[in-house]
Amino acid sequence: MIIFRNLICLLFVFLGSFLQSQEIPPINVFTPQDYRAEDQNWSISHDDNNFIYVANNGGLLEYNGASWRVYKSPNDVILRTVKSVGDNIYTGGYMDFGYWQRNEYGELFYSSLVHENNLNMLEDEEIWGIITVEDFILFQSFERIYIYSTENKKFSIINSDLRINKIFEVNGMVYFQKRGVGLFKLENGKESKFIDFEDINGIQVNNMFSFEDDLVLISQERGFYKVRNKSLEKWSINADNIILNESIYSSIRLKDGSFLLGTISNGLINIDTNGNLVFSINREIGLSNNTVLSINEDSYGNVWLGLDNGINVINLNSPYRVFQDKLGILGTVYVTKKIGNTLYLGTNQGLFYRDFNRDKGFTFIKGTNGQVWSLEVIDGTFFCGHDKGTFIIEDNRSTLISEEIGTWNIKQIENNPNLIITGNYKGLHVLEKTIKGWRKRNKIQGFDISSRYLEFTSPREILVSHEYKGIYRLIIDEEYRNVIKSSQISKLMGSKSGISQYNNDILYCNQDGVFKYNKVSFTFNRDSLFSSVLSGNQYLSGKLIYDSDDKRLWGFPKNEIVYIEPGKLTSNPKIEALPISSNIRKGKPGYDNLLYLDNKRYLIGTTVGYLIIDLAKFKKEEKEIFLNGVSYNSIRNESISLATNTSVSLKTEENNLRFNYSVASYNALSSNKYQYRLLGIYDEWSKWSSSPEVVFENLPHGEYTFEARAITDGVTSKNRISYSFSIEKPWYIKPLALIIYVILAMVSIYLIHYLNKRYYKRQKETLLKKKAQELELEQLENQRQLIQFKNKNLQLDIENKNRELGMATMNLVKRNELLNNIKEELTRAQSTNDIKSVIKVINSSLNSTGDWKLFEEAFNNVDKDFMKRIKALHPAITPNDLRLCAYLRLNLSSKEIAPLLNISHKSVEVKRYRLRKKMGLEHDQSLSNYIIEL
Repeated sequence: MIIFRNLICLLFVFLGSFLQSQEIPPINVFTPQDYRAEDQNWSISHDDNNFIYVANNGGLLEYNGASWRVYKSPNDVILRTVKSVGDNIYTGGYMDFGYWQRNEYGELFYSSLVHENNLNMLEDEEIWGIITVEDFILFQSFERIYIYSTENKKFSIINSDLRINKIFEVNGMVYFQKRGVGLFKLENGKESKFIDFEDINGIQVNNMFSFEDDLVLISQERGFYKVRNKSLEKWSINADNIILNESIYSSIRLKDGSFLLGTISNGLINIDTNGNLVFSINREIGLSNNTVLSINEDSYGNVWLGLDNGINVINLNSPYRVFQDKLGILGTVYVTKKIGNTLYLGTNQGLFYRDFNRDKGFTFIKGTNGQVWSLEVIDGTFFCGHDKGTFIIEDNRSTLISEEIGTWNIKQIENNPNLIITGNYKGLHVLEKTIKGWRKRNKIQGFDISSRYLEFTSPREILVSHEYKGIYRLIIDEEYRNVIKSSQISKLMGSKSGISQYNNDILYCNQDGVFKYNKVSFTFNRDSLFSSVLSGNQYLSGKLIYDSDDKRLWGFPKNEIVYIEPGKLTSNPKIEALPISSNIRKGKPGYDNLLYLDNKRYLIGTTVGYLIIDLAKFKKEEKEIFLNGVSYNSIRNESISLATNTSVSLKTEENNLRFNYSVASYNALSSNKYQYRLLGIYDEWSKWSSSPEVVFENLPHGEYTFEARAITDGVTSKNRISYSFSIEKPWYIKPLALIIYVILAMVSIYLIHYLNKRYYKRQKETLLKKKAQELELEQLENQRQLIQFKNKNLQLDIENKNRELGMATMNLVKRNELLNNIKEELTRAQSTNDIKSVIKVINSSLNSTGDWKLFEEAFNNVDKDFMKRIKALHPAITPNDLRLCAYLRLNLSSKEIAPLLNISHKSVEVKRYRLRKKMGLEHDQSLSNYIIEL
């Protein structure tokens, strides 16, 4: 284990001094996968909107700040050069050159000048350069220069038997080099030799510039030259030791006057106007490739590099400079310190240093491998709080003075310069200054909690903050050996919380806000001003850093860095926010660190190195937002582009719309965010989003206006895009449909009315019929009841009549019997005439028909139809037969009938026999039963 640790120390010592220490501008890297084309990028240009155009092996690339687009060349050939002129993008490649224009849909379309003008290009001819002079566009191949007049749309051609390497424009003059002949210029549309071949002496010119009234050219391998009296004079500069060892392929002069040189094998070199090296950037430091084929400076001073593999953007005007530990030797930076010209970085790998004014690499301080938590200078002594304990750093050598592990922080005790308190993993410890130097004296007993954050409220009163336990108030004895009193004065706690001192106030910060300590009540009260920027969803770390040089208190929320400083004309503090998000800082939350350097420059440690911020270069610049495209999805789910420069009317089914927009801002360490709204349905602005597009689905018919705006580095765009469109009503609510609906409604109303009328008529008829039926039934019932009543009465009458008939019959029978008896008695007497007269009267009474008529009338009342039926059935019967039938109908016996007929019983039987015969009855058929059942 000891051998392994010693090897690590040796590795740090060996590699530390070789660490690259150059701080470079931020670089934005685009790979072929990002722009979806091929590797090599031969030329770069930008238009008035700062959109970027790249001549790539796979065609023309366009970048609008949000997305790349590839336009294939007509013949699918490599494009070698591109130049934006006004609204046209001119390109050249194999056997063709022309221009691209933007159509109403925001897309580029190509027109070939070769085909439009029937130009006959040479076999295998390629266009390698395009420049503009006044109203002319010049296209350069190795064999020709095509001069195109944008005014009269005509061409003139300059031919060359020898190779034309490149073409240059300087102050309106056109220069070009013919290999093996010399340097030429164009005057009045004709070439003339400018410098002879002998004077050029084999130099291959890469570019030409105007510089301090001189004409300066850059050679491919021999550095800078000045043109004097039509001859070349070597311009020797301090950077020759670098550029003379490189092969220059591309070069430009920047707006600040300095020169950028793109090399074939060692990246990019920046030379200032005095010939000094500003920076050299290659793949080891930040470029994605060392071969720089093309360079362009855009409207905002960003430098675009077309590489042999990819595209890089260097933000030269950025307020940031970046040091990135590519090898991972330094590790995560926890704390930084600048003493004189020496910069110290305390990391999770140890303590490193370098001369800040030189590009010399970082050196590891032996013995400090491990986590460095704090760096403090107290009375001229440089202390290092470390995981292993406490070190003193002297002459960049370390001495361990306390082995108490985990020294979070180091603070001098007020009014006691010979004592220092350290907050450690296990409580508080005291260092003492003796004649022999600083040494550990004692642990303060009575408090064993980790003391990462501590602040003095008085020489013997200390506040200690623990993110999971809260805040403790400690009273220490006069000898600083024991805790006299310990109390948890606040329940405030939270992940990554911290405590700090600012303007004699002690502040505590967690996710709920910033709290100020009240020394009278021993409580923390929420400060609304500080909490407004350091709490809630933006909270990331409670670490607060006080910069005594600028009297600023710094905080580190998610999307920015904020600082609070005293007001200049008021007692109210001033709050400023810098658009430096946690993604840019790349620090470890809770271990944020910030160091004041000089002239408003600050250093922030990250997990991969550090970041230098120059507040003087922060500009609140309003950018412009552009509408790049509008489209909708067809029924077949195809994306159909719409005109972006005019309002449109869409069909009902074309109601799924996509809007693409962007800001042409290319800073690697900043981001664009967008807001949108759709007036007519969503009148409120959306939340800020980094997405440069929005999709609306299933929009209802109506009139709409889409609006969007952007915010870049905390500054809202100077404009907002607006696009109006309408979606037609569905066919079923158009005027014709409405008329049809009205007609249908009227017809429906009529039909409903008619059907209702018919229905109610039928209902009425049904009800009437039902009522009639009910009435009829009621009448029938009444009739039935009446009949029943009559029948009942009739039955009573019949019964009465039957009784009367029976009684009459019986009376008649009794009377006749009586008369017959009297007659018989009188007959036997036969003595006198008086008796005979009585007998005569009795016979007269017995044979009288009056009784029969009375009987017949009573019988008919009871059974009135019997006589008719039997007469109808048997017409041959006589009235005497009818009388017999009537008696038989009453179920009288022959004996009972005899008196009624005034005949003997035997005579009745004879009559019965004769009646049977007249009726034709069978022998076994009963006469009485037949007559009763009839």
